[in-house]
Amino acid sequence: MKVAVINSGGTISCIGSPLAPMSSQDFANASEKILNPILQQQFPDIDIDYLCDIEFPESNSKTLDSTNLQPADWCIMANGVLNNYANYDAFLILHGTDSMDFTGGALPFLLNTFDTNGNGTAVLSKPVIITGSQVPLYYQENGSPDLSLNFNTDAYQNMCGAIACARTGIPEVCVYFQNQLYRGNRVLKTNASEFNAFSSPNYPALAECGVELSLFNKRWLPGPVDDDVSLDNADILKNQTSLLNEIQNLINNYPIAQLNAFPAQYNQSSASAFMADMVSAICNTGIKGLILESYGEGNFPSGNPDTPSDGAIYTALKEANNNGVNIVDCTQVISGTVNNTAYASGAWLPHVGALTPADMSPMCALGKLTILSTIAGIKAWTREQLQILFQSNLTGEMSSINNIDSRSNSVLMAGQIISTLDGSAQFINDQKQGPILVSSSDQNVLWKLPVQLNEEDLPGRLVMQDDGNLVFYNRFNKALWASNTGNPSGASSKLILSGHYNNDTPSDSDVLLQVFDYSSNTVTSIIYQS
Repeated sequence: MKVAVINSGGTISCIGSPLAPMSSQDFANASEKILNPILQQQFPDIDIDYLCDIEFPESNSKTLDSTNLQPADWCIMANGVLNNYANYDAFLILHGTDSMDFTGGALPFLLNTFDTNGNGTAVLSKPVIITGSQVPLYYQENGSPDLSLNFNTDAYQNMCGAIACARTGIPEVCVYFQNQLYRGNRVLKTNASEFNAFSSPNYPALAECGVELSLFNKRWLPGPVDDDVSLDNADILKNQTSLLNEIQNLINNYPIAQLNAFPAQYNQSSASAFMADMVSAICNTGIKGLILESYGEGNFPSGNPDTPSDGAIYTALKEANNNGVNIVDCTQVISGTVNNTAYASGAWLPHVGALTPADMSPMCALGKLTILSTIAGIKAWTREQLQILFQSNLTGEMSSINNIDSRSNSVLMAGQIISTLDGSAQFINDQKQGPILVSSSDQNVLWKLPVQLNEEDLPGRLVMQDDGNLVFYNRFNKALWASNTGNPSGASSKLILSGHYNNDTPSDSDVLLQVFDYSSNTVTSIIYQS
């Protein structure tokens, strides 16, 4: 098995006092002499190459403290993977911890590409594992050219664990830190001084490395649906590399900013607010998107508690949205899901165009919006298409709001709900009625199962099977209804709820509930269409 190591810099490859980064070549020389023999003692079949020609031009060492990384550097890392994709089975990216969660959030959107329906057209098929450390890997005595392993470093353990995980073939971008393998776009840096620097509050670990390596593979992304969209396909890899080069050339034209909520002065009478001035100043820099880090479930000060629409912050954000700035309502709370309809102090945000990210982290939201905005410019996507994709789960970065997928989240259990992206309609597996489609505002039933359900049948479960058949099973596991769209040879599919329900004029609604076979790119069943 061949593993490629890309060294972007960070503490793991620093030496000296004060700590300073080694060049990639010096780190490679030391690792080939000191580290590789230990790793190959455990894994004799493994070949480890250090790709020293991948350079970050901002510094003399050609590596970077991650504090100084910028979006174009994500493209350098992604190019390092794609340009060597055919020659290696897995990739390790060594990275500083300061912005590792931003890189973990961004790379999946550079190594995968989607059509405007959110279906993968180029999909990662190999492990890309980011790791680093709080303490350097190597120690150098003053005046001596020789290096040795550092005392009590987490770097050694993280390298061993990351290599072990790279051998699993997990087809996604991950972060490995202190015995845990996490989904890269779910991690947060939550400890500045201890070895457990990262955690993943909204998604559990993908693997755990102790005496043995425990794999939780039901939590992994499924990888390419077939060879036609896999990066193992030479044509797909070529197209993805070409797209990445375009993104790298243009990504600086799509700056995205973050702004967290904090107590600040405002005045209702004069319709002024310090934060409104900040929003206007940030927007005047030419940003294309603004990630709000709101309070709690997505609450943000409007500048007028009683009448938000008269508030200065409301006005500033609405003007930004009208000028094409995409606004995202994330939360600064590290765990949980945004629900800005829960309180009046957040319910006004959709009226200024704020997008809902569910449980996506602000770090991932910044990377995702930066890259999707750049691709939208390249592919001439409409703003609506960009916003639909942003609010869709593409690489496991957020909970799926509007679909169940036969290869990942295939079951809608009793009490679970999917909804249109704007929340105007909901599809509920109701404990007492079974699956029903309702308008959110008044719970008017738009569709229900066309079979009689008895009380003893419920609660049941709705399953999007990987043969393409959508089936409702009662509590005794007896199939009571099916879409009859099964294909014995397999048909990986999604049940998707889309559109908008117009409560004032229902005839103007365009709600659509359908089964989509994304392995053959066809709609196999329309369950409901308004």
